[in-house]
Amino acid sequence: MLKLLFPKRFSLVKTFAATFLVFAFIIRLTLYFWSFSEIDFSFLNFIEIFGIGFLFDLGCLSYILTFYSIYLLLLPTKFYGSKLDKILTNTTYALVLFFMIFSFLAELTFWGEYQKRFNFIAVDYLLYTYEVVQNINQSYPIPFIVGILIIATFLSIKIAKNKNAFSDTFNNTNSFKTKIIPTLFWMLILGSFHLNVKNSQAEKFINQYENEITKSGIYSFFAAYNTSELNYNEFYQTKPLDNIYNSVRELILAENDSLTSTTTSIKRTIFNEGEEQTPNVIFIGLESVSAKFMERFGNEKNLVPTIDSLAKKSIFFTNLQATGTRTIRGMEALALCIPPTPGRSIVKRENNNNLFTIGEVFKQKGYTRTFFYGGDGHFDNMNIFFGNNGFDIVDRKKKHRLNEEFPTERIQITDDEVTFENAWGVCDGDLFDKVLKVADEQHKAQKPFFNFIMTSTNHKPYTYPDGIIDIPSGKNSEGALKYTDWAFNKFFKEAKNKPWFKNTVFVIVSDHCAHSAGRSEINVESYHIPAIIYNLQNKIPEEVSKLSSQIDIFPTLFGYLNWTYESNLFGKDITKMKPKDERALIANHRKLGLLKGDKLLILDNYKGHTFYQWNSENNKLTIKNTDSLFLNETISYYQTAFDLFKNDGLKLKK
Repeated sequence: MLKLLFPKRFSLVKTFAATFLVFAFIIRLTLYFWSFSEIDFSFLNFIEIFGIGFLFDLGCLSYILTFYSIYLLLLPTKFYGSKLDKILTNTTYALVLFFMIFSFLAELTFWGEYQKRFNFIAVDYLLYTYEVVQNINQSYPIPFIVGILIIATFLSIKIAKNKNAFSDTFNNTNSFKTKIIPTLFWMLILGSFHLNVKNSQAEKFINQYENEITKSGIYSFFAAYNTSELNYNEFYQTKPLDNIYNSVRELILAENDSLTSTTTSIKRTIFNEGEEQTPNVIFIGLESVSAKFMERFGNEKNLVPTIDSLAKKSIFFTNLQATGTRTIRGMEALALCIPPTPGRSIVKRENNNNLFTIGEVFKQKGYTRTFFYGGDGHFDNMNIFFGNNGFDIVDRKKKHRLNEEFPTERIQITDDEVTFENAWGVCDGDLFDKVLKVADEQHKAQKPFFNFIMTSTNHKPYTYPDGIIDIPSGKNSEGALKYTDWAFNKFFKEAKNKPWFKNTVFVIVSDHCAHSAGRSEINVESYHIPAIIYNLQNKIPEEVSKLSSQIDIFPTLFGYLNWTYESNLFGKDITKMKPKDERALIANHRKLGLLKGDKLLILDNYKGHTFYQWNSENNKLTIKNTDSLFLNETISYYQTAFDLFKNDGLKLKK
């Protein structure tokens, strides 16, 4: 049988296949033992993980070997071993082998960061090679890794030569008829796999670590590429539009609100009593800061003492949840106050200009609007999104990038304003210095300003200026957290001496939690983030424990400021929420969840759903019979959010 599948002309096919499968097995075994403490071990599960994983590896391998097999089939016997044959075969074999080994090693670093096989994050990062290459260069010993790659490639080729794979490939007289069977074998595997197998079919287990280990990283990458945007109506459970709009309009309305538009809209007037206040507003987005890093939630490491202290002097939302697991998902929630749409964030989608954002509410009240980022805002499409939705931009443009077109002003963070910079941009301290400088100029204009700031230091490679905190730069995330807090402290000390400080409210919210992977399909405890409103005039500091979402923080601020305004936002004023209104919308790339109390419903992208009871003590999910009203509410949030964005229901009137 082996001789039929691997005649001499196919010797390199056999060698490459063996090499690929051995490396895939080693990586899977490594990930298995790396995550052993998170796995629900049983011998049967072990066999299933590696058995199903082998089939996915074989399918992935078929994409490579089918094309080479066709080449071997079509090349006439008289050209075997010719100069052209040797050049094409030797060069292609070495290059494909090198990149194969590279991808396997890259999986280890990706797993260390995200506890996932390659997914949509890996796909997105391909678009921003400068930041990613610089991050890798600053995070890992590149010469050592390249050396390992070269040695592994060289040894693999040497083994193939010792097995006479090259000489047998070039020196044989296999006929066209002999080559048909192995070629058809790989074509059959490719056809069967491509037409019938989905990446999600590896997800046979309740434990998400086991699901991820079962997958093939390379196949997962291309599967993610094909699902960067998911059409809700095609992939998720739906209800008639009239029904879901009626439902969602009831869900988002607060007392005294007044609907102002058609039945397929959420436009309304928000009424708040009292004299309107128009202080300056500075929003600070904390990169990857989980609530569990704070003293209030039991952390004893004193990682963020400034944030801990500030929370005690503020309106502190102790049960607020992120909508997703990435920065641009947090930005989407905060700027658009919308449930997360499946696939990539609206921040990165086409046709995301001229939308009704929180910036439009600030505009109604006479504010300027500015977005601050310490890196190049080209990354993750941030400049295009904010610039085309009315925000001026302050960022650190990379010299090699072309100017992007948007109708607002772009201000540079100049070389003389930078004391430290890594792959993602200037350190938080330098960014805050720029904010202070710009705020001084904004104050002189005698017009209220809204500044949206996104920090970045708490991100691999976790580097920052030396000698400031007690953990060396680049050592770990705790050092980056401590530096972020130090920069925070410095910023507020200096801001308090500014003439605009007394009349400025600070909104501080994390974009998402750090390390959000978990055993279940949505790891509920990894959505809990800090949320603070500081320096509100005539407001006594208090804790607000209502279950709420990132999408609610700005509508809540507008309520505290007594604003009456036109709204096209899903978010609600948390202070007006009754117990039945409390909820959080939590999602990842494909799974869309609604959390209410200890109940969680998750919609999946195969028009299915699962209803759980969540135990907050141990973070475990237990499957329950579906509550039909709960299902309808979940669908209503997510289907209307998708429908409004796709059909321009979030657009401003021209």
